[in-house]
Order: sequence, then C-alpha cells, then structure tokens
Amino acid sequence: QVQLAESGGGLVQAGGSLRLSCTASGTIGSINYMGWYRQAPGKPRDMVATITSDGSTNYADSVKGRFTISRDSAKNTGSLQMNSLRPEDTAVYYCNSRGYKVFGVPFAEWGQGTQVTVSS
Repeated sequence: QVQLAESGGGLVQAGGSLRLSCTASGTIGSINYMGWYRQAPGKPRDMVATITSDGSTNYADSVKGRFTISRDSAKNTGSLQMNSLRPEDTAVYYCNSRGYKVFGVPFAEWGQGTQVTVSS
C-alpha cells in the first residue's frame, strides 16, 4: 500500500507565501510522477503543477512564475512553493503520485488534501 501525506497549508495574506509538502510512504519501488491539484468550493479539481521522474515540469497558466514544484526522489517527497499568493488561489490542494510498488505493481494515489486560504 502506498500513502500520501500533505502538509504546509494554512491561512496567508495576499502576496504571501506557503510551501506545501507531500510525502509518499509504503511499498514504493519508484515514483514516476508527482503533481499538485486544487479544488475550490463548487469547482472541479484542476491541475496546478506536475513533475516527472526526469524533472520535466508543467504548470497551470494561472500559477506560472509564482509557483515552483520540486521533488526529492531519494526521500519520496515533493513540494510546491507558492509565492505571490492571491485570493483566487484559495482551495484544497491535493498531492497525486504515480509509479510502481515493489515487484512492479503500478500505483496511483491521492493525498487527503490540505487547505490553503488567501485573504485579501
């Protein structure tokens, strides 16, 4: 079983910064992909940023230049540095990870989510 645990959410004023972390644990063989998604009330869950095993990153247009995704493959962790936060960034942020467990069984898991609230 693979589990993801997020941390780092909270309340911040507009223009401030937060850093989200995601730690994967369990019978992990390799992680090919980590991504951050967010869901505001009444809206669908949208991609924020992703990073693959070769370090390739992808960002939603709304966060380009403000957010930075990174990962530490040795520790099975990922992070999302969020700067210049705006009220419209308010949402529950979810970590997603895909890869293979030990013995080559694929996995795809979501974290439980962490609330980010940006006040104006």
